[in-house]
Amino acid sequence: MELYHGSSQIVQNPEIRIAKFNKDFYFGFYCTALYHQAVRWATRFGDGYVNSYDFTPNPNLKVLRFETMTDEWLDFIAACRNGSKHDYDIVEGPMADDTIFNYVQGFLDGKISREAFWDLARFKNPTHQICFNTPEALLTLRFNKAIEVYEEK
Repeated sequence: MELYHGSSQIVQNPEIRIAKFNKDFYFGFYCTALYHQAVRWATRFGDGYVNSYDFTPNPNLKVLRFETMTDEWLDFIAACRNGSKHDYDIVEGPMADDTIFNYVQGFLDGKISREAFWDLARFKNPTHQICFNTPEALLTLRFNKAIEVYEEK
């Protein structure tokens, strides 16, 4: 399976970086199966690169997969964004993009109910992310190429 990672640089050797802010599936190396989504990631702050990888699943790894946005998905993202660690090697599922993130934050802050979250989130475009949370998970990726992409002006 081919996966993509959008970045301002070529990333031949993926690594897990501890960021300032907690992300949907906690700290890890994030990819997507959606090329157009990787382009958006790569061009957030100017021109960038879509890095392409071959992903070979390892049945010995602990994987959590969310096929769609569900209450379990929302609770998992809320926990990760609040700093709760998990013990999965790989987590895959829909992404809380900027708009959805605002709804997640409203849910976390108690400003909107779970029902209101689902009313707001149901009409958003499909997204995809797969997070490699451990060094063992990163071994399932093999770098193919980097494609330079340009910010729309």
